[in-house]
Amino acid sequence: MTTGQIILIAVLAVIALAIVITMIKAAFFKIDRPDVEEMPKENIDEERVQRHLTEAIQIKTISNVDESKVDWNEFRRFHDFLEREYPLTHKTLKREVVSKASLLYTWEGKNPALDGIAFLSHQDVVPISEGTLEDWEHPPFEGFNDGEFIWGRGALDMKNHLICVIEAVEALLEDGFVPERTVYLCFGHNEEIVAGENNGARALMETLKARGVRLDSTIDEGGAILPANVKGILKGKLARVGIAEKGNTDLRITVHSKGGHSSQPPQHTGVGMVADVVHDLEKHQFKAKMLPMVEDMFTLIGKHMTYPGRLVTCNLKILKPLILAIAKKIPPAASFIRTTTACTMLQGSPAANVLPQTASVTVNFRQLPGTTTDDLFKHIRKVVRNKDIDIEFVKGKEASAVSPTDTRAFETLTVLSHQIDKYNIVAPYLVMGGTDTYHYEDICDNLYRYSPFVVSTSLLLTTHSTNERCPVAALGEGVQFFKRYMRIMASE
Repeated sequence: MTTGQIILIAVLAVIALAIVITMIKAAFFKIDRPDVEEMPKENIDEERVQRHLTEAIQIKTISNVDESKVDWNEFRRFHDFLEREYPLTHKTLKREVVSKASLLYTWEGKNPALDGIAFLSHQDVVPISEGTLEDWEHPPFEGFNDGEFIWGRGALDMKNHLICVIEAVEALLEDGFVPERTVYLCFGHNEEIVAGENNGARALMETLKARGVRLDSTIDEGGAILPANVKGILKGKLARVGIAEKGNTDLRITVHSKGGHSSQPPQHTGVGMVADVVHDLEKHQFKAKMLPMVEDMFTLIGKHMTYPGRLVTCNLKILKPLILAIAKKIPPAASFIRTTTACTMLQGSPAANVLPQTASVTVNFRQLPGTTTDDLFKHIRKVVRNKDIDIEFVKGKEASAVSPTDTRAFETLTVLSHQIDKYNIVAPYLVMGGTDTYHYEDICDNLYRYSPFVVSTSLLLTTHSTNERCPVAALGEGVQFFKRYMRIMASE
């Protein structure tokens, strides 16, 4: 036998051994289905919650960066509506108006030594995009209920969540429940805009902080429960619990040129120079990396797969470079593994026959946790060849802190999600958009983003878009979830 044959046999033997090891590893790479104890069905008036969501949608609580354009009467209508429809809540809880129109409800617990829990929501909604009104199947502020869906702006973002939270409080009061620890309801009024110093959620947090309040945990909008079906590989629903959210920062990059009349253009105008900046930024993206929370999500999903799928997912650490390479080519997947760069706005001269003396591009960055605004400046300086540029911070926020998953609150979320369906895959994840949650980091470490509503991916895409609607069936489940969560978390 030649040396080459010996080497070939040895290589084949190693490959065979690796295959055998992988097959054995995949057999054990699975998760035991939880033995969930059934809880008694909650006392819920499903017709009432449907009616209340319809009425909530009919109130046009539209926020605007320019506060002079906000119809504050609509917010007062919304406050009056809550007071009228939830009499026990307003009789038992203390309600305060904070900042312009945010609401703070305090349900005093019997044991003031315990840290409180908070439920976050926002009252405001985004406007209807110009020219799209006729595209709605039902008017966006009618709250039409066809028996399957309730239609309208805010149906998913997030008056459904807010109504289910306060409905749960009202129902618990009807049951005679008294919490051991204090429960706070924090309903901001301008989450949909970057409001700077006038941010309602920030004002709510500062109010609690000034009173010495420390929160055990919070729940805000976040991951809905999505179908996760891959034929022959995966069956179930993915219940995502957001434990962090990306940053959101706008920077303006400006170049300078001589300007003049367009009849005598130079070889490269200011607009061309900005085009080079855009090219450099898009060609040199931030390095991809798999954060622990993303790896945990993939691992948990992998353990729920059938055996063929587990043959791959059990080797996640080995295959990580390949997964990252593939994910970078798919925009939704890429957003989980890198700080993203989106050149969104260009500005040149004010007239077609004028060469610009300055030209600029505004870039929206969504930072992974661990990437700061300073890192964005350094990245731009490094990858843009034209060093004669000005970089201006426009607005934005840093990525949030990462909340732990070994807490009583996270465990309660997990158990209750499994009670909805024991086949639910409960996994931590990174929220791509922004919520009010990050404002509460000063007074709480356990900040979770979770919406207990089963919706399809296509339905989620109607958020901020045309024909936004919420499944009627999801509302009763939402109230039931919040009732159970409050009872468990507020009873210690």
